[in-house]
Amino acid sequence: MNTAIVLAGGSGKRMHSDIPKQYMLLNGKPVIYYSLKAFEENEHIDEIILVTAKEYIEYVRNEIAGSGFTKLTKVIEGGKERFDSVWAGLQQINGTGYVYIHDGARPCIDQNIINACWETVIQCDACVAAAPGKDTIKVAKNIDADGYAVNTPDRKTLWQIQTPQVFSANVIKEAYRRLYEENCFDGVTDDAMVVERYGDSKVKLVNCGYRNIKITTPEDMEIAGIFLKG
Repeated sequence: MNTAIVLAGGSGKRMHSDIPKQYMLLNGKPVIYYSLKAFEENEHIDEIILVTAKEYIEYVRNEIAGSGFTKLTKVIEGGKERFDSVWAGLQQINGTGYVYIHDGARPCIDQNIINACWETVIQCDACVAAAPGKDTIKVAKNIDADGYAVNTPDRKTLWQIQTPQVFSANVIKEAYRRLYEENCFDGVTDDAMVVERYGDSKVKLVNCGYRNIKITTPEDMEIAGIFLKG
């Protein structure tokens, strides 16, 4: 059984919206619709679990779940942090197989990305969608520093990490179990970090290009709209 856990717990703060960005309309459909549609149509995905805020569970069930999403088997409440929501989704999975963990704010995911991750994960048990860094990155002391750069990492070693992040079910569930057992959440920003800390599998980077953007600001909505029309 291969499962897609789609996370839809983000807010609309940086979008300057009272509506969470996953439910804002993009080309006439809620942003979350496009991620669900991509996994629904993929031959490798057997079920979809949507994790969202408590107040949007009924909205999803009434307005989205019936839109031809036969693989959407569960709509559950997420947690305070992203890793809490992932853990909630993982606890709904029984047995083996592979797990795709995807941010619902990335609507430009397509079949090529899902299939590329599939071809990789069946060989190495852990992989993430990513793209080579294009910009030169400067490191400062901290966000409150006076703006002076400390150093410049080699751009050839830097990748922009995306989702889906895909793992053998046993690998990701055991890594998350150990994360909660040790209760050490500092700096955890994605699932690959959890596997890097608590798993035995190396995480493979899958070059999925630059179209799989995450919607964070109003400008991202415009760009995603163009990609989806493309």
